[in-house]
Amino acid sequence: MTEWFRETLHRDYQIGLRIEEVLFEERSTHQHLLLFRNARFGKVLALDGVVQTTEADEFIYHEMLSHLPMLAHGKVRRVLIVGGGDGGLLEEVLKHRTLEQAVQVEIDASVVEFAKTHLRSICGGAYEDPRTELVIADGLKYVAETDRRFDLIVVDSTDPVGPGEVLFTRAFYADCRRCLTPGGVLVTQNGVPFVQTEELQHSVGLFRELFAEGTCYLATVPTYAGGPMAFGWATDNTALREVPPETLQARFAAAGIETRYYTPAVHAGAFALPRYVADWIA
Repeated sequence: MTEWFRETLHRDYQIGLRIEEVLFEERSTHQHLLLFRNARFGKVLALDGVVQTTEADEFIYHEMLSHLPMLAHGKVRRVLIVGGGDGGLLEEVLKHRTLEQAVQVEIDASVVEFAKTHLRSICGGAYEDPRTELVIADGLKYVAETDRRFDLIVVDSTDPVGPGEVLFTRAFYADCRRCLTPGGVLVTQNGVPFVQTEELQHSVGLFRELFAEGTCYLATVPTYAGGPMAFGWATDNTALREVPPETLQARFAAAGIETRYYTPAVHAGAFALPRYVADWIA
């Protein structure tokens, strides 16, 4: 009998992936981790029954979480990543030669060790890069206590259930704002609006309380089914969302980064929200 992995994140909606081979399975202190192979998506990582990343399409998610805010800002020197234990986001931000430091705060050390052993196709050598500082800690506690400041904070978290729930609170977002340099940007993983409407409304509402601007941008990631995925956007520099195309193109060319999804044109279009999404966050 063919074995299938069925994700049940949503009460009324499931997705299934055929399991060709179970490669690893472990229950850590914080979560249940499963790695399996699928013919279409390659290696698939699931935490607590929810798909986190796949070899086939992780580039979409990680490129849009990294290059879009970095090129919009234009002068990112220090990045804070909260979560992202698979290392894919870390690898992307490190492609920017002008980046001086990337601090990653991950609550579960076993996920990072797992990625370094089993997901080199996603994280590459990111954890060995001298600009990387890995902190094994609770992201909520870290941003509440640190005196360091960052040009960009990216929250690459699980969905707001279990350990990831605290990363969608007003207190957490307020502490992130405190940790940003003037004009810095906060970007978050905010799920698929069509099936996670309240999550996006909640986050954007808090962004607008705390920052001069709060909105989202979109990208289509096949793994995260149900429509395009939303990335939360919060900043006090309202000009960053409308950087001229020629400026984005010049920054992209100067960075010398090869991408498979991100382009300056995609960057600009990502903020053009479908009416239903715009209405939901209005």
